[in-house]
Amino acid sequence: MTDLPIYTEEHTMFRMIIREFVAAEMTPYVNEWDEAEEFPRGLYRKTGAVGMFGIGFDAEYGGLGHHDAVLLTILAEEVARCAAGGVGASLLSNYIGAPPIQNGGTDDVKGEILPGMLSGDLICALAITEPSGGSDVANLRTTAVRDGDDYIVNGSKTFITSGMRADYVTTAVRTGGPGASGVSLIVIPAPTPGFTRTPLKKMGWWCSDTATLYFDDCRVP
Repeated sequence: MTDLPIYTEEHTMFRMIIREFVAAEMTPYVNEWDEAEEFPRGLYRKTGAVGMFGIGFDAEYGGLGHHDAVLLTILAEEVARCAAGGVGASLLSNYIGAPPIQNGGTDDVKGEILPGMLSGDLICALAITEPSGGSDVANLRTTAVRDGDDYIVNGSKTFITSGMRADYVTTAVRTGGPGASGVSLIVIPAPTPGFTRTPLKKMGWWCSDTATLYFDDCRVP
């Protein structure tokens, strides 16, 4: 990969930083974390401090300021060196939960969530998969009905990475008719009344935070 013309000195330096971080802060502990079925939440803050969350996010919120697919590839390669898939899956869930906020959120929502997410103080999850249909997004059943300035959310999601720890859950809901055109995304803070969650036992990825989420008349501003 280093022979690619798009591979720059910035990429080399980033790889070195992440490799050293993984060797010092992850690899020695992964067996312990798998047995405990979790890793310390403080790892998110350490990760944020070395810039692992900022790729593709605006500089005004603490991000890199541009998207770089090579940096993302390096990040995935180097985190994989810890040899525990559950660590990378949960630790990097911000990269699936936060991009919809970056790309479609209001300035107020982005200002509320993104700085804390990029620093590692906040965790974002993406909730799409449902018990009834896997990742069949066009046929999802969770609904969000407008009620004044709020939405009332009802339904459930499952196999949600970072589902137990997430401070904000970017949730796919049905706000319109059948099919993909009736699906929207809504950001649900935790805790919100009517939003509960339970952890899932798994055959592997033991230290990955994976959960089922329940929304029962959950009122979201």
